[in-house]
This record gives sequence, structure tokens and C-alpha cells, in this order.
Amino acid sequence: MSHRVVLAEDNFLLREGLRGMLATVAGIEVVAGCADLPQTLSAIAELAPDVVLTDIRMPPDRRDEGIRVADHCRRVHPRIGVILLSQYAEPGYVRALLGQGTQRRGYLLKERVSDLDELVRAIDTVAGGGSVIDPKVVETLIDARTLAGDGEVGRLTRRERQVLEGIAQGRTNAAIAEALVLTSHAVEKHINSIFTKLGLSGDRVNHPRVRAALLYLAEGRR
Repeated sequence: MSHRVVLAEDNFLLREGLRGMLATVAGIEVVAGCADLPQTLSAIAELAPDVVLTDIRMPPDRRDEGIRVADHCRRVHPRIGVILLSQYAEPGYVRALLGQGTQRRGYLLKERVSDLDELVRAIDTVAGGGSVIDPKVVETLIDARTLAGDGEVGRLTRRERQVLEGIAQGRTNAAIAEALVLTSHAVEKHINSIFTKLGLSGDRVNHPRVRAALLYLAEGRR
């Protein structure tokens, strides 16, 4: 399936580097490159892309423009996916993003965009209605909850954290099993254990598990 992408990044070299990388991928078309929030909103309105790949901070204020793009798309263009790019794993921005809902949303660290396969998979996942959160961001959220005295998160084993990171990346059970050298049955057992320890309900096989787990980590929702 082909995806039309708007790039929003005020750093010219990074923006053009991403454009060049994605130009080599069959099925992905970069339809616009934007350097600030007004340009981005204009491109979204005019071009109706499948996904917006946007920096969190860019002109005019360099504060939370990426979050504003995601909020705008949620209200006006709900079928457009948004992937935020950030230099750091910042729980506050993750909470702001996921508070709008996790469907068609992604949060990646800029260091990860050099991995073209991972970037393309994130675009595919978000365009398809899923969510992708950088594993380092998941680690940060888990650590923050643990430091805050959340005993339930602290009960997760190292392997369960690894499985949760895979879920957050939008990976299937089979892909998680392959990456961790486990059987699919073992992965499912870990997922069941994660949900039991965190007191989460819902479908443990399909995408709702991702939304429930991420919202728990980001906001303490159950």
C-alpha cells in the first residue's frame, strides 16, 4: 500500500535527509517538506496526506508545535496519522500525545529515524490505524512510574518489559517472539502476565492491548 507523507522539520539537513531516505522506498511519497507550524497545517489542508512526520518543537514558538499538529488532525482530519519526532524521551509530550488517543499516533526518537526499515514500518503501522512508541520512551515511562512508587509497574520482569517495548513498537506477537527468541505461546503468556500485574482489561491479542498499556504508563489509566 502506498502512503503520502508530509515532513515537518525546521532543520533543513534533517528534513532533506529524511526526504532522500524515503524517496528510495517504493510506496512512500513525500508530498511536502515544511519548516514551521503554519506551513504544516497548510500542507495538511491542501494535500490530505496519510501520515505527518513532524518534529515536536519548530517555529514559530519551538514549544509544542508537533502536539498541536496531532491535536489539529484529531479534530479536523481524524484519518491522518501523526508521528512525532523528538530528541529526547519526554513523558510530558507522550502524555499529551496519548491523551488524545493512541490510534494513528507514533512517537519516535530522532536517533531511530536513521534506521530506514524501522521508520518505514512505523509509517505503515500508523497509516494503518495502529500506534508506535519508541522503546526507549517506554523504558522512560516505566522508570517514571516505578520512581513514583507504582509497585505494579515495578513487578514487571525484565522479559516482560522487553515484551511491552515490542508491543509499543507495534510489533505482532510473532515478531516479538522472533526478536526475543521465544515461542509465540511464551510471548502470549508474558502479555497475559503484564496485563494481570497492571490490572488492565480488554483484548490481549489485538490492538486494544497496546492502547490500554500505553495509556496506563503515560497517564495511570486503567
